[in-house]
Amino acid sequence: MEKRFTYSRIIDLSVGIVPDAVHEPLKPKIRYQSHEGESAEILARLFGVEKGDFALSGGKGAAAEEITTVAHAGTHVDAPWHYAPTSEGRPARKIDELPVEWFFSDGVVLDFRHKGPGEKIGIEDIRGELGRIGYELKPLDIVMIMTGRDKHLGSTEYFLQPGLTRSSVLWLCDRGVKVIGIDAYSLDRNFEAEAREFRETGDGTLLWEAHFAGIEREYCQIEKLANLDRIPRPYGFKVSCPPVKIQGGSGGWCRALALV
Repeated sequence: MEKRFTYSRIIDLSVGIVPDAVHEPLKPKIRYQSHEGESAEILARLFGVEKGDFALSGGKGAAAEEITTVAHAGTHVDAPWHYAPTSEGRPARKIDELPVEWFFSDGVVLDFRHKGPGEKIGIEDIRGELGRIGYELKPLDIVMIMTGRDKHLGSTEYFLQPGLTRSSVLWLCDRGVKVIGIDAYSLDRNFEAEAREFRETGDGTLLWEAHFAGIEREYCQIEKLANLDRIPRPYGFKVSCPPVKIQGGSGGWCRALALV
């Protein structure tokens, strides 16, 4: 029997791919092909006709874009392959190998906007927030960490995020969570904070610890979410975030939506 869903609101949780964006360390490049120029010539070649033969468009072609960027630009999903060649002792799965069921499920927003740049979001923080909102996690919940960093898109302030720790990621995975999202550049703390702590302690396990937790437990991240504050309640809604199937890819762009 076919299931039907009705939603009163659909909230866009995504950040687009923006050419030369300040909030992208690896800057996307977009070459726009206009209706009148190169695009019209390409379309004419495909049909084997002249541009002027397109009577309905007055000789114009179809606009198109040529994009040069990494699969980790804009809102995107990290596959286990991004973190390491193995996960849970097996070959790590790539973005086109992951179950689509992971990416349409119940959503949970955990509010950590009170955390400052470089601060850790540990197990006790997550337990405390779940207690505050009165929610118990279940398998395949999509957990989204709200830091408020999305309000700094277009600025270098965007990169000053708090982040999860290895232990807090593993704690979520132990409860059956497969997808963890964040409204920031990375699920990890900002690079400078982790590097500074490493220099102070010599402890290399602090470097990219939330990502490298994926070596032990298979999970995905959604990075560069936005508008989590527009979701009217912390749970009781669906999230749709299927990634683009890039063959053999370590990640894939997604248009994340909250269905309320």
